[in-house]
Amino acid sequence: MGIKTALPRTELYIYTAVLCLALLWAGSWIIEASSENVNRRAFRENVKPGWHYFGRKMDVSDFEWVMWFTTFRNHILFALSGHVIFAKICSMLSPKNRSLIYMLYGALAVLITMGWTYVTLILSHCIILYSVALVKRKWLCFVAGLTSLATFKMEPFNTWQEGFVTGSFDLQDVLFYGGCGFSIMRCMSFALENCEKKDGNYSFMDLIKYNFYLPFFFFGPVMTFDRFHEQANNPNLTRKEREMWNITIHALVHLGAILVVDVFFHFLYILTIPSDLKLLKQLSDWSLAGLAYSNLVYDWVKSAVMFGVINTVSRLDHLDPPQPPKCITMLYVFAETHFDRGINDWLCKYVYDYIGENHDNIFKELVATICTFAVTTLWLGPCELVYIWSFFNCFGLNFELWVAKLFSLPPFSTIERNLMSEAMSRRIRGLFNAVNFWQIVLYNVLALNSLDFAQLVAKRLLLKGFPLSTLLVLFVTYCGVQLIKERERKQALLDDPEPVPLPEAGKPKAE
Repeated sequence: MGIKTALPRTELYIYTAVLCLALLWAGSWIIEASSENVNRRAFRENVKPGWHYFGRKMDVSDFEWVMWFTTFRNHILFALSGHVIFAKICSMLSPKNRSLIYMLYGALAVLITMGWTYVTLILSHCIILYSVALVKRKWLCFVAGLTSLATFKMEPFNTWQEGFVTGSFDLQDVLFYGGCGFSIMRCMSFALENCEKKDGNYSFMDLIKYNFYLPFFFFGPVMTFDRFHEQANNPNLTRKEREMWNITIHALVHLGAILVVDVFFHFLYILTIPSDLKLLKQLSDWSLAGLAYSNLVYDWVKSAVMFGVINTVSRLDHLDPPQPPKCITMLYVFAETHFDRGINDWLCKYVYDYIGENHDNIFKELVATICTFAVTTLWLGPCELVYIWSFFNCFGLNFELWVAKLFSLPPFSTIERNLMSEAMSRRIRGLFNAVNFWQIVLYNVLALNSLDFAQLVAKRLLLKGFPLSTLLVLFVTYCGVQLIKERERKQALLDDPEPVPLPEAGKPKAE
């Protein structure tokens, strides 16, 4: 089946209506549950007074969102605004040295925020990994880099290193581990790219410029060294047509998303409700399905907005940063599932694609995915929940390949090619994709929320709710998958228009 296969327009209208009604129905259940239980004892810690315009309390259980857009909003805006202004002025005066200017401002900001002991700690890891990079052995760079990363993710090494940082403030732990973790990933990228360099080595100053670029330092995303080095040292600062207009529009979209999420948090307590198991057991199957889905959508929105703010600043610096993650609503395959495009690009380039090559060999794919999720587990911090998440996502990624390989063999391929229309093939594939979509939801909601919540949703949809709730949820998901496929079809036609057939010889052209 080709991606350009179309379905009847009436059928797509039906799918759209079913999906919209289902989302509204699930949303109404969640709003009702949020309103009726706002004064529950389990809600007191995470539901606080919000905007007085609504006269409702607000879900504040997500520390990262509150940190970025409420508690430390002014501090973050001040640091990023200072970077934009300082970098712009200095870049106009000396465009050839702008990467050095970015580094000086970033190092100064980190020094003022975290202290000289923290900067010394980061530099010590940079020096060690730079020394290893000079050997130009990829396996050694991986061993050294992953060992350094492990010292910030595992006891007692992380506590020992954290003890070097003096002072205490609310954001210290987040900035400490964020800056250290991303620094190690950047150093590994530098070391691996240095192994690829044919003549000579990159300098230590190149690594410092790369690591201390402030917008990426604490919160990412990770931009691989080769891309950063090329773009940050490009003296040509001319912009494409309407580039500033696009940057402005993206900034306004992110601002609008922040406001919309804040408004929703006054009516939909999607992060607090899953923490109350007694309440969850009283909710309908539709409510649980909606909660699981909305948790993933919210995490995507949070990632898109947080990285979007940083990306806006870096685009003002004439960089092309990693794009925000693909919306979970548009995903129905594990191969495209990620919440941090920078880390995903890093893993694909240095681990997954390097080992798996063209990804058509089952054994190589298995080794590539195991290695990828092993590194991911270390990056997230080894614990039982992360182990479970990594296992299921690794299995899902491989299972996709196994199923694709199976159905590409006779008799399945023969049946699809000779006995099915392309439209019917798309419908059948959509059924498998719908099941896969809920695998993605369940495998990831356990990491974003809790294992107990994921188990409860799975039991209600697969066991207690079978067959009615199971089939209804899958049908609604199937409708959504077909709408995603239709969007992909239209995009494929724009990217690669079908050729207009030439008139047959001897026939006059239509006037």
